[in-house]
Amino acid sequence: MRKFDVPDYYRSSVITRIKQYRKNEDPRKKDYSPTILDFGTVQFIIARHFGFCYGVENAIEIVYRIIEENPSKNIYLLSEMIHNSDVNNDLISRGVKFLFDTSGNSIIGLDNLNSNDIVVVPAFGTTIEMENILKGKGIEIHKYNTTCPFVEKVWNRAAQIGEQGYSIIIHGKHNHEETRATFSHSVQTAPSLIVRNIDEAKFLGDVILGNVKDISFYNFFNNRFSKGFDVNKDLNKIGVVNQTTMLATETQEIATYLRKIMIKKFGQDNIKEHFADTRDTLCYATNDNQQATYALFNYKADFAIVVGGYNSSNTGHIVELCSEHLPTYFISSAEKIVSKEKIKYFDLNELKEKEKINFIPPKDAVKIILTSGASCPDALVEDTLKRLLSFFENVKSFEEVTGEFKYTAENKN
Repeated sequence: MRKFDVPDYYRSSVITRIKQYRKNEDPRKKDYSPTILDFGTVQFIIARHFGFCYGVENAIEIVYRIIEENPSKNIYLLSEMIHNSDVNNDLISRGVKFLFDTSGNSIIGLDNLNSNDIVVVPAFGTTIEMENILKGKGIEIHKYNTTCPFVEKVWNRAAQIGEQGYSIIIHGKHNHEETRATFSHSVQTAPSLIVRNIDEAKFLGDVILGNVKDISFYNFFNNRFSKGFDVNKDLNKIGVVNQTTMLATETQEIATYLRKIMIKKFGQDNIKEHFADTRDTLCYATNDNQQATYALFNYKADFAIVVGGYNSSNTGHIVELCSEHLPTYFISSAEKIVSKEKIKYFDLNELKEKEKINFIPPKDAVKIILTSGASCPDALVEDTLKRLLSFFENVKSFEEVTGEFKYTAENKN
């Protein structure tokens, strides 16, 4: 796979090396088991896959190259480059300005732009409406487009099945940048609807089977269906695509459920005429990270630390998975680990930062799961590992524990 030119300060001396070691040992990604770093009094169970994915590295490489090549131009980002505050703050420190926040609220009016300005499309992509506005101002939108190739793959597949007469069911969060962009593209060729989770899919199933009145559908999915959506004809042929950062297992669960609904209504023999197979739209990186998270639970641990941006969808899903199995602390950086006794973490249910006292259990040997989201630099994960390690006495040296990874990675590259 292609190597990207990402600033060195996003890499790390140990975490990046471990990831390269695992890639060398398992190039076909068949082994999802974690990496174990045993320091004696503390053991770290590190996920097989985590951190920057292909789409994120691609976007970062492009935007830093744009900054380097255009020192005298105004450079704007439509919204956050990726959902990581460290990366976005670094871009701001280099003079990059944001036009919108993650919810689509204006920060800098588009009237301030002119044809000499550079506007970078983030990894999530953007809407066709926004593209047209920028083109109308003479801004070269495609020259500075960092949209993830896997997001574009979803768009292309939606267009393909839309042209075949299928309506598009988008599994995603309707206010997320990527979902807004996907919806904008899908409505060009087909009636489209955004479904958040399996419960909403079940409601939709009742609508398809005629168990729910039309008005209930329009009220329930208000502002989440395309203009002119007709319940009586637009749900006879459907296909499910996804926001790539959603749980792959949940997307598949929704697709499997709706397929069964279509079989119930139209019969097994006619299913291909009423339900499109879109399994190929699932993002490999999101799937790898989530499968690696499931593999962590085969190992006993005292708690989990998940590092990433608090508004990162894929990171939030990893936190949700871990929280089902053990105490889990969602942090944005190592600084959130205030001391051996106190940690500040983000509560996904209450959407605010909270504190936990005595989060490290008083044991002779503590086991900690460590992972991160797809938009989190390796350097932040390593900082977190070292911060936690500093709280323990009589530990093995870093060189002794990580020496194997250094040797193998250096001799296989």
